[in-house]
Amino acid sequence: MKTLLAVALAFSTTAFAQNKPMTMTYKVDSAATKIVYVGKKVTGQHTGNVTAKSGNLTFQGEEITGGEVVVDMNSITSTDLTDKDTNAKYIGHIKSADFFDVAKYPEAKIVIKNSKKTAKGLEVTGDLTFVGKTNPITFLVTDLKKTDAGVTGKSNVTINRTKWGLVYGSGSFIKGLGDKAINDEFTLAIDLTAKK
Repeated sequence: MKTLLAVALAFSTTAFAQNKPMTMTYKVDSAATKIVYVGKKVTGQHTGNVTAKSGNLTFQGEEITGGEVVVDMNSITSTDLTDKDTNAKYIGHIKSADFFDVAKYPEAKIVIKNSKKTAKGLEVTGDLTFVGKTNPITFLVTDLKKTDAGVTGKSNVTINRTKWGLVYGSGSFIKGLGDKAINDEFTLAIDLTAKK
């Protein structure tokens, strides 16, 4: 009887292992990954790019179970300011201690904890660190395509900068700014590619 029970247990364990989704890890392709930011203010907005420096994604089946994406904050550019001097002044300002303090914090990082499937896409939960502070973040990944060779996906992430202590130009913290106020939220449009 004990032998039969042991065989049945071994069989059920093997069957469960075979039904468990395969775990695969992909390396972020920095050259193929695009990150576009949009920051708005009362009188308009600024757009530009920032580069994914490195990272990895671990999947179990169709869900992301872990990983991280590291962003090079020194790579920030502006795509809407065509005048060279104005562009340089703007980039210098957002790299300064008023905003991202890039000299002190040259990298930002998203650490992924888990994800779950929804009707709209894959809802990802993790921690976002920049300017030396970490806060939880949740965002939706859409157009997810995964093969043995690689994975691609898109996401629009909205970030309230004041949660990381970035209150420069914020009408929520500074009164009387009028048309000089800068929105608390900025967005990142991420088009990510990762490969085996």
